[in-house]
Amino acid sequence: MAAEVTKEFLEEIKQLISANDEKALLNLLSEEHPADIAEIIDELDLDNATYLFKLLDSEQTAEALLEIHEDDREKILKNLSAEEIADEIDEMDTDDAVDIIQELPVERVEKVISEIEDDSHAKDIVELLNYEEGTAGSLMAKELVKVKETWMVPTCVRKMRSQAQEVTRVHSIYVVDKENRLIGRLSLKDLLVASPKDRVSDIYIPKVDSVHVSDKGEDVALLMQKYDLEAIPVVDDDNTLIGRITIDDIVDLIKEEAEKDYQMAAGITEDIDADDSILDKTKARLPWLILGLVGGLAAASIMGGFEEALTNFPELFYFTPLIAAMAGNVGVQSSAIIVQGLANNNIKGSMINRMFKEIGLSIINGVLLAALIFVFGFFLNYSTNISVTISISLIMVIILASLIGTFVPLILDKNGIDPAVATGPFITTSNDIFGIFIFFYIAKLILGF
Repeated sequence: MAAEVTKEFLEEIKQLISANDEKALLNLLSEEHPADIAEIIDELDLDNATYLFKLLDSEQTAEALLEIHEDDREKILKNLSAEEIADEIDEMDTDDAVDIIQELPVERVEKVISEIEDDSHAKDIVELLNYEEGTAGSLMAKELVKVKETWMVPTCVRKMRSQAQEVTRVHSIYVVDKENRLIGRLSLKDLLVASPKDRVSDIYIPKVDSVHVSDKGEDVALLMQKYDLEAIPVVDDDNTLIGRITIDDIVDLIKEEAEKDYQMAAGITEDIDADDSILDKTKARLPWLILGLVGGLAAASIMGGFEEALTNFPELFYFTPLIAAMAGNVGVQSSAIIVQGLANNNIKGSMINRMFKEIGLSIINGVLLAALIFVFGFFLNYSTNISVTISISLIMVIILASLIGTFVPLILDKNGIDPAVATGPFITTSNDIFGIFIFFYIAKLILGF
C-alpha cells in the first residue's frame, strides 16, 4: 500500500491502463485504501477513471465512490449503467446509498433502485429518500445492532453476530421491547461478563439518548457534540427504533454548513466550487455585488447632500473611508461572534443585558480609537473641532455598527432565516450607509455648516 499517491505511482497506473494490463492493475491496487483509490480516480481523465472504476471490485470502489470529488463522481456515474450503479449501492450503508442516489437525474433513480438485488436494502433506501432533507431521518442509516429485552444472553450473542455482518461499524447495541420501542442500550462489557442464564432485561442500561426522526440535523449535531457520542439512535412518534446516525454523517453535515456559512459571509448566495462555470459563479456572486452597488450609490447620495461641508471642511473627505471601514469591520466582528454562538447554541442571557454589554464594549473601543484620532490630528495640525467631530462620529458609528451586527443575526434566527446571511456584504453595506450619514450629521451639528 502506498503511503501517498505520488506522480510516479500515478504514471505507472496510466501506463498499465494504456497497456490494458488488468491483472497488473488489480495486483497493484488490491491493497489500496478506498481514499487512495478515490484520489487516483480524481487525478485520471474521465475515460481512464471510468475504466479503472469498472475494473475494480465493487467492495473496493463503493467506499471510494463516496470519497471522489462530487463533480468527478457525477461524470463517472453518467458513464455507468443502472445495473453497475446498483452494484455499488449494494455494498453501501443505506445513508451513503441515499447520498449517491440523490445525485442522480430523476429519470435514473427508479431504474437504479429496481436493479438493486437486495430487496430489503432497496426498501430501506426508498424509505430514507422520503424524509425531508436536513432532518435526522435524512441523515440516518437503517443498519444497526438491536436486541430484545426478553432474549437470553446466548440468543443475544447469536443474533448480534448475524446483524453485525450488515453493519460497517458497531458503535452501540440498542435494546428494544416486543413492539420494537427503544428502551435502552447494552454494554458489550456487561454482555461478556453476564451469565448465560441472564436475560438482556437483567443487564441492559435503561438510559439512552435518542433523537426524533424529524429533528433538525443541526440539533442532532449539537446533542452528539454535547455528550461526545459516536452514534445516536433515531426514533419515531411511538419511540420505535428506526435507525441510527453516526459521527461521520454529522461531520459531513457540519462541514457542509460551515462551507455554506463561509460563502454567505463572503457574499455568495449559492453553493459553488472553484471549477464551476462562469455562469454559475456569476449567478452566485452578482446579487450581493448589486447590493454593494446600491449601498455605494446610497452612500454617494448622502455625501452629495453634504456638499457644502466637503467644500468648507475638506478634511472630512479624507476621513470618510475610515468611518465607513470601521463601521463595516465592527459590524462583521459582532455578527461573526453571534452567528458562531447561534451555531454552537451558546447564546445565553437576556437581550437587554447583551445590548448593554455591546454598548459598553463599543464605548471602550470607540474612546481608545478616538484618542488615537486626536493624536493623529494633533500632528497634522487639524483644528480641535475637526478632531472632536471625527472622534465623536467614530464612537457613535462603532456603537451603532456593533448593535446592528449583534441583533440582526438574532432577529433573523428568531424568524427562521439563516443568520449567516447577516455577515459579510449585508452588514458591511448597511453599516457603511449608516456610518457615513452619522459622520456628516454630527459634523453638521458641531461645525455648523
